[in-house]
Amino acid sequence: MSAFELDPQLAADTHAVGDLGLSRVLLMDDVRFPWLILVPRRAGMRELIDLPRAEQHVLLDEIERCATALRNMDKPDKLNVAALGNVVAQLHVHVIARTRQDAAWPRPVWGIGARIAYDDSALQRRLSSLRAALLMQ
Repeated sequence: MSAFELDPQLAADTHAVGDLGLSRVLLMDDVRFPWLILVPRRAGMRELIDLPRAEQHVLLDEIERCATALRNMDKPDKLNVAALGNVVAQLHVHVIARTRQDAAWPRPVWGIGARIAYDDSALQRRLSSLRAALLMQ
């Protein structure tokens, strides 16, 4: 079996927060949306059902952990959780904290305006806060 490698598009669009038991947690580099992406560190996975059943449950627990962290940090009006894979085939799950005031509300965040990257200091603060919330420090 081949080793896990992060899809180049995910690597280009995100910053690594850290690793949970199964998933690599990534921060989407768009300050407009509190947006995490979980990528199970398993080669060749495209669909949730490609994971063994026990790992499907681990992934669900990790999604809950990330969603809870975003809810506590950002106080969203709604949490969006999605595993689409239409552009990036590698299995990954988006966890996005949405507010009625965000740039895309109430539509999906994909394709809305231009991404606004984190500046260095905001990125370091956000990564530190996320790592603490996810108990990665």
